[in-house]
Parts: sequence; structure tokens; C-alpha cells
Amino acid sequence: METKIQTGLVNNEAQIKSVPKKKVKYKSLLTYAAFVGPALLFFLVIQILPFLMGVYYSFTSWNGVSSVVEWVGIENYKQIFSDDKTFFNSFMFTTKFMFAAVIISNLIGFSFALLLNAALKTRNILRTVFFIPNVIGGLLLGFIWQFIFVKGFASIGNITDIGFFKMPWLGDEKTAFWGIVIVFAWQISGYMMVIYVAALQGVDSSLLEAARIDGASSWTLLTKIIIPLILPAFTICFFLTISMAFKIFDLNISLTGGGPFNSTQSVAINIYQEAFQNNRYGLGTAKSILFFVVVAIFTTVQVRLTKKKEVEA
Repeated sequence: METKIQTGLVNNEAQIKSVPKKKVKYKSLLTYAAFVGPALLFFLVIQILPFLMGVYYSFTSWNGVSSVVEWVGIENYKQIFSDDKTFFNSFMFTTKFMFAAVIISNLIGFSFALLLNAALKTRNILRTVFFIPNVIGGLLLGFIWQFIFVKGFASIGNITDIGFFKMPWLGDEKTAFWGIVIVFAWQISGYMMVIYVAALQGVDSSLLEAARIDGASSWTLLTKIIIPLILPAFTICFFLTISMAFKIFDLNISLTGGGPFNSTQSVAINIYQEAFQNNRYGLGTAKSILFFVVVAIFTTVQVRLTKKKEVEA
């Protein structure tokens, strides 16, 4: 009986070994393809293919409508660097806006997170209140704040005679810049708050309690323990705010439309006008490719620097 069982086991092992390795690999590849294939296909069709087509059109003089596409080489890029002051000015505005918006929105979001991480009875309600602006669409939010700046602030200024409310918020270059920054920070800080709250809740409370027993002040706890432990959250929030601030379009176009006199025109608006209003799709696409490269450089440098800080911490 034992001999038969052993013989059967030997035969089974021989059958298993006889299964070709290529067949096993083929089955595993089919399994991977079934799960990854649809997502990869959509990514290629929606992201990679349009990007490659954009790179091609950036070397043409296509107007976006005609069936004739004329190849012009690097002439579009030469024109951008030689005599396109509007694009340069819009890029400078967008860069300044990015730095201001990133700093302010992250400060507000982190402050909200610290507040809501405390033992407050109303913290759940406050989380909802702080996050609601992020749910409102950019165009709608821009028109709401346009009414606030133009009508609301003017009415308050007339009643209270406070100079802050009587300023031409959207009619002057400097105040319009800060008006857009305020609205952007008001919208996006709630989203940053959620990320910071999740990171703060992951901090071991025993570490904080031990530091308090050793006599550490609140400032020391924040700068020496809490912030180093949640640096990955800062990496994510900085990356998101940098990319969002660079790509600002809907808030900008609904608040000021790029005015006054194109002083608050973002790069996204400049590209949109070039491609779809001036019907110079090739030139607009060339600008978008340059813009993509700049944003990629900024975000890559930011991620590398903050990741390095994480390792050092």
C-alpha cells in the first residue's frame, strides 16, 4: 500500500515538473494583463498619446482647424524666446503667484490641522466647514469672490471707512495679485488640512507625552518632534500646491480675466488665448510644452529637497 502511495506521489511530482515553465509564465502574464491592461490602455490613450501629439504639433504652424499641417521646426520656440513678452510676463506672474500661494495655503492648512487635532468638541463640524471651499468649482468660486471684492468690500468700506475694504481689489495690479492668492489659499487650504490632519494623527502620542514630561515646550514639540515626523505630508502638500498654483486657470479667468492690462495673466490663460482665440495652435502647444518642462523641473527639485530632509530627519 505504501509503495503505491509513494509511486503515485512520484508520478504527480513528475507531472508537475513536466508542465512547461513557459506556460506558467504565460498564465501569469495573462493575469497581470487582465488587471493592469485596461488602466494602462486608458493611460496611453488619454495621457501619453495626446502628449506625443502635442509635441508634434509644437513643431508645426497648425491653426487647430485646417486639415493642412505645415512643419516649421523650431520656429515656434524661437518666436517664444525672441519676441513674446506677453508669455514671459505671464510666466513671471505665475511664478510669483506660485511661491506666495504655496506658502500661504500650506501655513493655513497646517494651522487648521493643528487646531483640529486638539481635543475640540466641534472639530468634526470645523473640518467640514474648512473643507467645503475645495468642493466648490473654481469658476463659480471666482465669480462669488469677484462679487465680494467689487460689491461686498466696497459696501463695507463705505460703512466703516476702513481703507482695506476701499482698495480697488481687482482693478489694480498689486491688489489683484493678492486677491487671487487669497481666493486660491481659501479654496485649497482645506484640502491641505485633511492631509496634515491624517499625518498628525499618525504621530505616536507617547513620544509627545515623554517630551512634555522632560520639560519640552509647545514650540519645541512642534519644531523638533511633530514637523520632522510628518515631513512626508509636507512633501505631498508642497507638490500638490506647486502644481495647482502653476496650472491656475479657472480662478484667474473668473476673477480678473488676466487684467488689468494682462498684469495678472497666468501661463494657462496665455496658452489658451494663443491656441483657441488667436488660432495659433502650434505656437500655443509649443508654449504648453515649455510650461510642462518648467513645472516638471520645479516639482522634481521640490520633491528631491523635501525627501532629502525626510531622510536627514
